Amino acid sequence: MFDRVAVRVTDRSASGRFYRAVLPALGIEPSRATAETIEFDDFSILAAAGGRPPTRHLHVAFVAPSREHVDAFWQAGIDGGYDDDGRPGERREYKPDYYGGFLLDPDGNSVEAVHHDDLRRGGHVDHLWIRVRDLDASEAFYAGIARHTGLRAGRRWDSGRQFRGAWATFCLVNDGRPHTDHLRIAFPAPDRQTVDDFHRAATAAGDPGDGTPGERRSPGDGCYAAWVLDPDGTTVESVFRERR
Repeated sequence: MFDRVAVRVTDRSASGRFYRAVLPALGIEPSRATAETIEFDDFSILAAAGGRPPTRHLHVAFVAPSREHVDAFWQAGIDGGYDDDGRPGERREYKPDYYGGFLLDPDGNSVEAVHHDDLRRGGHVDHLWIRVRDLDASEAFYAGIARHTGLRAGRRWDSGRQFRGAWATFCLVNDGRPHTDHLRIAFPAPDRQTVDDFHRAATAAGDPGDGTPGERRSPGDGCYAAWVLDPDGTTVESVFRERR
């Protein structure tokens, strides 16, 4: 479902120490690191700078192969002096077999390790909770790009709407807490036409573009991508990767 989830951080070194301390307990190691960013395959942290402030009020959950991995993740964070956001344990309000442990990263984002019987396959990010100002407007935005991103509607409740993809989910939540700021998420596209269609559908609905379809190059990777902004300013990307 997710090609990449990217968060900007106030202090790249401090956040790098946090994620390097806890993610290896889940078998997740950095795949690339530069002076500005650290990548863990489908999850990246980038230094905040200039007009690109840090990501706030996000919940991101990572795949844990077992309950013991959840325990190890949480303990690695506590041993490293990081803040607890929920001890490891069952959360039957989500699913009968749901087992998670929660920490806060240096910018106050909630970071979870989770194990259940429907974990994401082929990626590290199992799910996101994105807090929004206007639930109906945000739902309409993601419904509008659903056919171009492989999304489908999931469960609904008074303060939330879920979207499902292949082995991953994200939820839009309006529960009175501050909305998520300065997040970037990318969805994989099977070809360039899908990227074009994604951008055309979003901009035709009145959503602001943040990068027209075109070639993008980064070290070791070529891609064709486009960006738009959701109603809360989250950068949403469709990307077709020519090679991995």
